[in-house]
Amino acid sequence: MASRRFEPGFAPEILSSRVSVLLRPDEQTFAAMISGWTDQQLARGLKRSTIEPRLKLVRRFQTFTNAYPWTWKPVDVEEFMSELRSGSGVAVSTLRSHQAAIRIFCDFVCDPRYDWVAVCERLFGTHPIQICFDWNTAVHSSDYEGRPGRRALTRVELQGFFDHADDEVVRLRHTGTKGWLSAQRDATAFKVAYAYGLRRREFQMLDLEDFGPNPHAPEFGGNGVLYVRWGKATKGGTPRRRSVLTVFPWVTEVIDEWVGTFRGQFDTAPRSSALWPSERGARVGPEALGRRFASWRTDVGLPSEIGPHCLRHSYVTHLIEDGYDPVFVQQQVGHTHASSTSIYTSVSSDFRTRTLRKVLDASIAAALSNPQKDRP
Repeated sequence: MASRRFEPGFAPEILSSRVSVLLRPDEQTFAAMISGWTDQQLARGLKRSTIEPRLKLVRRFQTFTNAYPWTWKPVDVEEFMSELRSGSGVAVSTLRSHQAAIRIFCDFVCDPRYDWVAVCERLFGTHPIQICFDWNTAVHSSDYEGRPGRRALTRVELQGFFDHADDEVVRLRHTGTKGWLSAQRDATAFKVAYAYGLRRREFQMLDLEDFGPNPHAPEFGGNGVLYVRWGKATKGGTPRRRSVLTVFPWVTEVIDEWVGTFRGQFDTAPRSSALWPSERGARVGPEALGRRFASWRTDVGLPSEIGPHCLRHSYVTHLIEDGYDPVFVQQQVGHTHASSTSIYTSVSSDFRTRTLRKVLDASIAAALSNPQKDRP
């Protein structure tokens, strides 16, 4: 007789069998649910980095309720979220992410295709239900729910940050400090991140081969185009690729100086094509870049909410202020929808004032050129 074929996430046969005896049915069934949910998500192509926080959250919820999924109730979600917000507090986007994890898990164990409902009915006389609804979970009511303090840097702030980074490199080098080379690397990496509007992982994972010429802009030499291979992935997909055209002439000199003068001084450089090698590995980690940015941010007096991703916000804002077409900017940063790009844009008051003045001057000029035109 052919063995029964199970889908990823299906209740194990030992739980479905009517003759099996479990020593700790509550714990064993919940553990099997978690294992099955893991398999189901892996089968969908989701990454471990996405799955693990969800598993941790569901286990944390189970500990909080001191109950198992087949006895969970909607009020449990409300009390859990209230507890989370009563402490140090969490952002609305984080709250909704937690609720989504619980909702997805409940969808999984309630789906009759995976047999968990039948298993729970047999073992416990009840079954799991969905406990997350629109009326007891956070609603996604706005386009942007990030921290309000995260914003684009003004041109003065950005220049001050880069000047301080360069000064630190000079200071460390003159004092004979060993860390001057890594400071040079990080200063260059942040400039490249801004110059191409990159996310942290995108500029951290750059290789030497990712730069190429742009035949329509030969003045940039071999750095006319940056090919991003580690763009933000869609759900269950691989990292998206895009090409970013060079728009700031100064960055080509920065890149050439780094590659031609400094990068090769790392002992690990010959064994890797990574653009940003480290002292101990082939590639610098995102944590090291984050710590460096935070240190220099504090030195120049920028708010603590400003992070490396704000360099990307600054890129979008400054291109819009310089008159670049919004569609061009959208394609440069790899946004599928223009609304995403607009969220990144925080144009300065000077730009808005110039825009208003330009419109008013055009209206006045039109009126003066046709004084006989009837007015309403």
